[in-house]
Amino acid sequence: MDDEELDTLIHSADLDGLVRLIDDRCSNEDWAGLLRVRDRTRHAASTGRQLWPATTLAEYRLALLAAPKFAAAVLDESDGLSGRFTAGPLTEVVAQRHTWAQLSPLIDHGPRATFVAHERSLRGESVDTSGLPSVLDIPSAIQPWEPKYALAKYQQSGAEFPMPTLPDEWTDIEPVPAEILDDDVELAVRQLVETWVSGSNGQVEVTCVNGGIAEALGALGLRRARVCPLEPATALAWLAWAGASGGAHGRRRGAASGRFGTWWVLAALGDALDDWPVPPDQLGELAQELQWYRWDAHEPALGWTLQLAIGDPTENTAWAFTARDAT
Repeated sequence: MDDEELDTLIHSADLDGLVRLIDDRCSNEDWAGLLRVRDRTRHAASTGRQLWPATTLAEYRLALLAAPKFAAAVLDESDGLSGRFTAGPLTEVVAQRHTWAQLSPLIDHGPRATFVAHERSLRGESVDTSGLPSVLDIPSAIQPWEPKYALAKYQQSGAEFPMPTLPDEWTDIEPVPAEILDDDVELAVRQLVETWVSGSNGQVEVTCVNGGIAEALGALGLRRARVCPLEPATALAWLAWAGASGGAHGRRRGAASGRFGTWWVLAALGDALDDWPVPPDQLGELAQELQWYRWDAHEPALGWTLQLAIGDPTENTAWAFTARDAT
């Protein structure tokens, strides 16, 4: 289709003009015209024109605002680039305003569709995933023992990524030096916040010890600390928030990935990774049996922070981990 204004802006590599054009087409709900912006600026990359910011903005707006058939069109990652530079993964962006019932007939039922379905389930829609690839190996339906997860809030020109509300009732504790044991939890936690490290400036440290949380915190090298008890659901919501986030500079993974990472950490705490996928009720019972605490060393919480201490009194085992990513 002829689009002289768009072609002129692409030929001159006028990014400012392309942004204004995108804004105009959104205002006029010209979704077909906006899809042409996405397609032609993406194609222009093969000619050496660096127009990917316009491509990214166009597909982000399509995923968030457009009619379902145009929103579905940007879920194709055949070039390996779509959604890489948006505020969040397009599977999460598109799920904010479009239902699974609207999108399902319009998209290929491949791995990306599974993520869309799980994102819609997190937003309260009942979704049948029986015909989709089992790329997450967890049920899309929220289980009775799960929390209300903190979800991203996307807008035309930005996004909010609220973290769960945490209690603030602290008790001082004296850490006790202890020997660190090897187990699967360290790898599971590192995988949960991998983007904080690989895509940003984050650091992660995990300990597992025989004993309680005082020993687990001592194994981190702490000399003084304080702890605040958490309900299991609150702890899981905090884990999922961290797993969904990209930290200060990394690429956001999305709520569906954060939830999966939380289940994986929980299975590691129960030494059940060899039995994956673990029955949901079994993980729910484990979450209730463990003792959950947030902790700090009397320092201010800056940037992205996840600091949990977890006790398993039945097995006389405890874990403590800290993941931080500064702005």
